Amino acid sequence: MTTLIRANGISINYRLEGPENASVVMLSNSLMSNYTMWDDQMAMLTESFRVLRYDQRGHGGTEAPAGPYTIELLTEDVRALLDALEIDAVHFVGLSMGGFTAQMLALEYPERVLSLSLCDTACAMPPKSLWDERIRIGRTDGMAALMTATLERWFTASFRQTGDPRLAKVREMILGTPLAGYVGCAEAIRDMDICERIGSITKLTLVLVGEDDPACPLSSAQVLHERIGGSRLVIIPAAAHLPNIEQTEAFNRELRLFLRQVT
Repeated sequence: MTTLIRANGISINYRLEGPENASVVMLSNSLMSNYTMWDDQMAMLTESFRVLRYDQRGHGGTEAPAGPYTIELLTEDVRALLDALEIDAVHFVGLSMGGFTAQMLALEYPERVLSLSLCDTACAMPPKSLWDERIRIGRTDGMAALMTATLERWFTASFRQTGDPRLAKVREMILGTPLAGYVGCAEAIRDMDICERIGSITKLTLVLVGEDDPACPLSSAQVLHERIGGSRLVIIPAAAHLPNIEQTEAFNRELRLFLRQVT
């Protein structure tokens, strides 16, 4: 069931499902989404794992205080949530912004991480001017003005043309993102650059990327793979930024295989 809990000074919306005594997999959402972006993974994951989903600061049902936000702050939210739930360590799965949080968690609190799955993410997201423009559009014209370009980054043209009902759900997530949360997290992403640090990540790591992702492209995934020792790189064909939705079967297969290998 959905629950709010106070952690790191805000109310965080989370959901905890699956066998009570199993290892915990924690799922972290992308910018302009919420924890329901992982719905298609839940049946597969809860067969073997306790699954913790949560809405990142400023998204979904989690509080959206005024900024500034930083990736370090988003990481403190995770630590505080785990403390509040009395969970020692997790297999952390993050997509895009969730992957930024994942990397920082492994750097700052390695004892809380059993393994990392870094999905369609990067260690830096330049140029800053791009984020300044998106923030300006959001502040001036609202979240709806960001919709078209976001969907074009998140899904291939062929998938967008299918009329898949999940596209309507994604539109609702985007429109439902509080402006303060979007701006705060976009500023955090704009200012993040941890590429020189990620070589010290020692956790078993899966780097997974949609072959056609224009937001966090294959080149970004290759940087992560090359710098994180022993990581495994998986490319999902015919998918853009949200392969967990666009190519659910392939995404689930690769994530399940990795988690089985590290547990």
